[in-house]
Amino acid sequence: MSMEMTAWNALYNSRHAHQDQHPFSAATVRRIVRFAHRHHRKLVAFLLLSSVLAVVTVATPLLAGRVMNAIDRHESTSTVLVLAGLIAAIALAEAGVGILTRWLSARIGEGLILDLRTAVYDHVQRMPVAFFTRTRTGALVSRLNNDVIGAQRAFSSTLSGVFSNLVTLLLTLVVMLNLSWQITLLTLALLPVFVLPARRMGARLARLERERANHNAVMSTQMTERFSAPGATLVKLFGRPGEESAAFAQRAGRVRDIGVRTAMVQEIFFTALTLVAALALALVYGLGGTYALRGSLDPGAVVSLALLLTRLYAPLTALASARVEVMSALVSFQRVFEVLDLKPLIEEKEGAEDLPGEPASVEFDDVHFSYPSADKVSLASLEEVATLDTRGGEEVLHGISFRAEPGQMIALVGSSGAGKSTLASLAPRLYDVDSGAVRLGGKDVRDLSAASLRATLGMVTQDGHLFHDTVRANLLLPRPDATDEELWSALRRARLDALIGSLPDGLDTLVGERGYRLSGGERQRLTIARLLLARPQVVVLDEATAHLDSTSEAAVQEALGEALASRTSLVIAHRLSTVRAADQILVLEAGRVVERGTHEELLAAGGRYEQLYRTQFSESGTDDGAGADSRTGADSRTGAGGGEGAGDGNGGAAARGSAGGRSGGGAEVGALA
Repeated sequence: MSMEMTAWNALYNSRHAHQDQHPFSAATVRRIVRFAHRHHRKLVAFLLLSSVLAVVTVATPLLAGRVMNAIDRHESTSTVLVLAGLIAAIALAEAGVGILTRWLSARIGEGLILDLRTAVYDHVQRMPVAFFTRTRTGALVSRLNNDVIGAQRAFSSTLSGVFSNLVTLLLTLVVMLNLSWQITLLTLALLPVFVLPARRMGARLARLERERANHNAVMSTQMTERFSAPGATLVKLFGRPGEESAAFAQRAGRVRDIGVRTAMVQEIFFTALTLVAALALALVYGLGGTYALRGSLDPGAVVSLALLLTRLYAPLTALASARVEVMSALVSFQRVFEVLDLKPLIEEKEGAEDLPGEPASVEFDDVHFSYPSADKVSLASLEEVATLDTRGGEEVLHGISFRAEPGQMIALVGSSGAGKSTLASLAPRLYDVDSGAVRLGGKDVRDLSAASLRATLGMVTQDGHLFHDTVRANLLLPRPDATDEELWSALRRARLDALIGSLPDGLDTLVGERGYRLSGGERQRLTIARLLLARPQVVVLDEATAHLDSTSEAAVQEALGEALASRTSLVIAHRLSTVRAADQILVLEAGRVVERGTHEELLAAGGRYEQLYRTQFSESGTDDGAGADSRTGADSRTGAGGGEGAGDGNGGAAARGSAGGRSGGGAEVGALA
């Protein structure tokens, strides 16, 4: 490697190294060694080939000097040709070994990226919902990209570089000292002039790089927010495009200025290094030539020393910056291990049971629950805060007990913030109870396998999430093996087959980010079709018709009639007219069941339910009569899932006393995940 290339690598590593001041940890190193053990054979071969490559690079200057001596001494042509042939053979061998070394480096590096990424991805998927409500998505994605690649560089670049540079340096020093110890020591005296500028310029460029990265991050955030469908709509409705553009242009202009300064610093640096390299060569040729003219040094030795000079400065400069590379790699590994060490709160029990595929009951037995504090579910670095929020741990559900027999419907009603969505999130095990138990089919959900729980229970929320993919791909999430006939059957039962059939690409139509190419009612019916395809025995509806107009709500309720038929259901509703036919209605307030009974029983009791009911219909100016059930024409239960609004979430009490954040929040789980 040339001196210029070595200097460039030193600058690059200084600019892109992590600036975190993490202490050196022997435990981290041991863990890295264990993690990389599966690649140990490739690593050994890689290091051996790197050593061979280092030896070969030193051999060429010696042969070049031997050619010079043969010419000076007027040796035979065959001698010169043999030496030239050896140089050619070494060049071919160097090329072949270099290609093989690069292949091994790529295999090790990319293999390590695969191992780390899959380990982090699989681990993150096991984290509870509270983890995702707190974590910034961009920070988490960065762990899977930037930090994983930084860790990979430790093996594909840093390790091989340190090893091969040490071998090259030792061999070069031995050969140069043997040729002329005086010239060797003098050239070493120029080393600080070569190394120190690289370190100082590297630090300066690192500051510029960090500033540019900060500006780019702000611009990226602005673009991400403004270019999403809801963000663009908000800007068009309330934003000030001129001011938005000016702010963006100011950031972009600063990035431009930093780019110009960076280019000039690099150019000045490389110009200075070229000058230093030229001075070093002038020293070798001047002093070496003087010795050669006096007869104390062969002319070939002068040529060899000049060629070996680059083999000396390059590894010395690289080793001078090796500490930055090693510490950067250690920080990358520590940041990856930090995520892997965050223990999931929800773990599948060893020897977990499966539920038979038959109608299942749902039972809440004296359930007490509080949202976990931030230190149990998150990392300060992923939230991009200095310290984690210490709030949390206050109980938000207090002794909830009820049972829904197979095929029955239980409705949860109450004020916003009463804890209804919190309660619903315990059935699919988005969270675990603090005490008591949640049972499906008589078995504690903590004793069930994740696969059995997903197959048994499905959930539809007020904002059923869709991926930016085709209709087909979104439907196939719960059952990847479903046929087209089954897909169309689910769409037909969800009253969506006519719409999808009218689209040019049919099932292969892209729905857009979060399904924004569809209307709210169409999105909900598509999530219901997905539920129907999953065929769960237990259905949880969390505000499934919230925020819909009356026409869309009627269509969704008709689709829900199919989803609830003959299934055990737990329904959260705000519009009380939609739960009149429930087998039992639970009225929640402040995390407690304050009333329970049928619609008629609760009205006759004249308690909180009757108050909510009369207040709602006095505000609307209508009485429900039979009208609420006559909307669907399918099943009197199809009204279940009336919208409560986004305010419920974890409940007001939960939101005030918990760091856990919102549980419902539009995340679709259970059989739909």
